[in-house]
Amino acid sequence: MNTERKAERCGFVAIVGTPNAGKSTLLNRMTGAKLSIVSPKAQTTRFRVLGIMMREVADSRAQILLVDTPGIFQPRRKLDRAMVAAAWTGSEDADLSLLLVDSQKGVTEGVRAIAERLRDTRRRVWLVLNKTDAVERGRLLPLAKELSELLPVEQVYMVSARKGDGLEDLLDALALALPEGPFLYPEDDLTDLPDRLLAAELVREQIFLQTHEEVPYGTTAETESFAERPDGSVRIEVTIYVARAGHKAILIGEKGARIKEIGARARSQLTSLLERPCHLFLNVKERAGWDEERARLRAIGLEDLD
Repeated sequence: MNTERKAERCGFVAIVGTPNAGKSTLLNRMTGAKLSIVSPKAQTTRFRVLGIMMREVADSRAQILLVDTPGIFQPRRKLDRAMVAAAWTGSEDADLSLLLVDSQKGVTEGVRAIAERLRDTRRRVWLVLNKTDAVERGRLLPLAKELSELLPVEQVYMVSARKGDGLEDLLDALALALPEGPFLYPEDDLTDLPDRLLAAELVREQIFLQTHEEVPYGTTAETESFAERPDGSVRIEVTIYVARAGHKAILIGEKGARIKEIGARARSQLTSLLERPCHLFLNVKERAGWDEERARLRAIGLEDLD
């Protein structure tokens, strides 16, 4: 019987790209858990989310620490600047960065700017073309060649984060590419995201999914109370801050129908993730300029920038 102990590997892998490239979908698919909120709208993710996964391949056992970063775009508000800074910090702190590119959109101006900055950092980068299930195969190799000319990359992978195509090969390669070293988290952990922040994020996800236009971008959610109950359930109070009175009316809906639906769906997700009953209570407050407030940025896990 072979009793040789397998080498332990551990390292951070940052997922970077433009808004809506599929970073959060990729993180969730790779970890097999709903850790980062997802919507069809751009700029859904606002801070770094860590996904912890174990992978065994060849003679190695690896703890892959996947970092989902906010989409990188041209910032306007303090909130925007903090989001972009979080994305670049996630990449610069990582052992390896995955440049995730929507293969349907190709080399946009935003992709080109990210590739150029990654090139200047001289960090390890792999290119991952996403949404390849929706693109003719003949378009992929020229796209990979064009991007590789902009940025020296160690490897190129073609995947569909939505369907899971190509992810097993990518994960095996990541496990072998990480440096040898001890695991940094318990093997059964999925994330370092506090439950309080997770609750607020799931509420915000439903706001993105159930409202339109500028409303999701003009709101934030904060967990005010997270209390364990004697029966093992948890009572959670979340406040939703909106920039305008009109946004508050839209979120509440006729006779409170919209806010009830947001709460019901978020509560269902939380109950599944936390694996216990959750009692979720939502409150909506108008607060103009919340996206320029230090306290609001800190509450959602972003560093203040001045």
